[in-house]
Amino acid sequence: MSEQPPGFPESGSRQRAVIGAFGLDLSAGNPQVRPGDDFFAHASGTWYNSFEIPADRTSFGAFTQLDELSRERVREIIAAAAAAHGPPDSPEQKIGDYYTSFLDEAQIDARGLAPIAATLARIAAARSHAQIAALFGLRGHASLFDLDLPPDLRNPDRYAVLISQGSLGLPDRDYYLKGDPQLRELRSRYTAYVIQMLTLTGFGDADAHAHAIVRFETRAARQHWPIGSRRDVEATYNPRDRRQLRAEAPGFDWSAFLQSAQLGARQDFIISEPSAISGLCRLFARTPVSTLRAYLTFRSVSDHAAYLPRRFDEARFEFYGRALRGQPRQRERWKRGVDEVNAGLGEQVGQLYVARHFPPASRARMQGLVANLRAALGERIDGLEWMTRETRDRARRKLASFTPKIGYPDVWKDYAGLRVRAGDPLGNAQRAVAWKWERRVARLDQPVDRDEWHMTPQQVNAYYNPLNNEIVFPAAILQAPFFDPNADEAVNYGAIGAVIGHEIGHGFDDQGRKFGPDGRLCDWWTERDAEAFNRRATQLVSQYSRYEALPGLRVNGTNTLGENIGDLGGLSMAYHAYRLSLAEHAAPVIDGLTGDQRFFLAWAQIWRAKYRDEQMRELVLSDVHSPPMFRVNGPLPHMGAWYAAFEVQSQDRLFIRPENRISIW
Repeated sequence: MSEQPPGFPESGSRQRAVIGAFGLDLSAGNPQVRPGDDFFAHASGTWYNSFEIPADRTSFGAFTQLDELSRERVREIIAAAAAAHGPPDSPEQKIGDYYTSFLDEAQIDARGLAPIAATLARIAAARSHAQIAALFGLRGHASLFDLDLPPDLRNPDRYAVLISQGSLGLPDRDYYLKGDPQLRELRSRYTAYVIQMLTLTGFGDADAHAHAIVRFETRAARQHWPIGSRRDVEATYNPRDRRQLRAEAPGFDWSAFLQSAQLGARQDFIISEPSAISGLCRLFARTPVSTLRAYLTFRSVSDHAAYLPRRFDEARFEFYGRALRGQPRQRERWKRGVDEVNAGLGEQVGQLYVARHFPPASRARMQGLVANLRAALGERIDGLEWMTRETRDRARRKLASFTPKIGYPDVWKDYAGLRVRAGDPLGNAQRAVAWKWERRVARLDQPVDRDEWHMTPQQVNAYYNPLNNEIVFPAAILQAPFFDPNADEAVNYGAIGAVIGHEIGHGFDDQGRKFGPDGRLCDWWTERDAEAFNRRATQLVSQYSRYEALPGLRVNGTNTLGENIGDLGGLSMAYHAYRLSLAEHAAPVIDGLTGDQRFFLAWAQIWRAKYRDEQMRELVLSDVHSPPMFRVNGPLPHMGAWYAAFEVQSQDRLFIRPENRISIW
């Protein structure tokens, strides 16, 4: 019997993988494209050229595919809960009534604007800037300012009150300020949408007020910090007491605002964007109350259109779905209903999801993969020639203190205080928002809850939390194509292994590296090492800024730097861990593919995705992630093993000269 590498079962006993024979979709690639010219197309080009994005989607890829599967599974869980007719306040009652109330479009149409009448009446009654400031502080209202209650970056054992610039009606400041023809047309359609919503609400002189609202939002956008500045954790950490806040940001009634937010007694705050906050206060003071009332009215009906009669819901979709993101058809009501339940009762549903769809063996296998990735990064840190021993030792200490959270939280949220009523979809959503906020306010002076999760088990995603120095992988992402216990190990390492490495890498990216082992924002780097890191990061910024996502629309390498470092570091860690897993064994050749080839193809296929142009524009202008094709073609040319695996030559388009290749971690 021939010896097999560890973790690779005998071919006769191995169960078939979910995708293909061993975890890769070999029909997806385009062999006519040289790997060194466009690895994204080489791995997924046939799929990309033939796949039609579903009409109710703005993009589709591996994440979307699992998202649809998770939604189907949650629908079954909800249906079972609804059929159980549980007693009042039971999980079954809450889940069932939350969902069926949202699906009852006939009743929603019949009630008209009655569910939101009290909100609109409060807005209409506001006669002063102080009264508007009080409305800004209420949960569920739009506001020039966002409030959050996260752990303090410099003292992560306690919570802080964070004040930052608020959201806009369009996705980002650039949508208001750039002169691109597409964005000018979109601004025109946005104005028409504001007119439409005010008219449907019965607001007088809708045309004039809509133009005033858009001018107001445009002026707010001019004050907003761009994404690149907001990513800087040091620039956005600005402690202020109440006296300093009033002095530096006058023209706004902070007392009324904070009182409405149940924070009237708080004296200390963290300000994210000081110049933006002060500029927005000046804008607020010089804006007529009539415009502010119109703005709040529009945002209230627009933000809650899904709970209002069909004409509101359809108007919102026509702009935000069709015009802004190019989505031809609204998603079915049941799909949006599942999203509503996940948003309001996420962990209550998550407990049921885990029991049905996440076997303990998957958690154990993931814990093993995480341990292997940590070991690989440890070896890589020890071998960093550009880093001094002092900083390497500190990096090692940070790595040793990492906490992995796999599948689901060990302590579940208790929804006992949240009331869910049949036939009240808007009220249910509002009470869920209020319940979450009140829960967070009540614990402000308590120790930070380090068991808390910020995603639900049924979410297809993962994250790194620098304040806990933790990586978190919900159950729903731990399935094919990311993870399959019956897939080849090279595929698992290239897929979920690289995702694990990506999240670990966030602890050492351009912002994550500024946090110490205990989650505290601190400078643990020598000046020399920080300069060496920044030189490498600057090279990545230049590389990605050359990529063109659409004609004339380039990726912003500064905005996406953290994610790009995560991709490069994650791939490097995962490849190192894969080679360690082989020990002294040679990887088997399967269907003509070496282990290294399968590893890199797996990475490419988890980023197999297709976007509508409108959605791609929004991704580039308002997101910190690079488009999927660049998440494939961007990091690979820095890895010598990729060149060897696919015989990439100097004449190939992705080729980077060895002296210009970047290795950070």
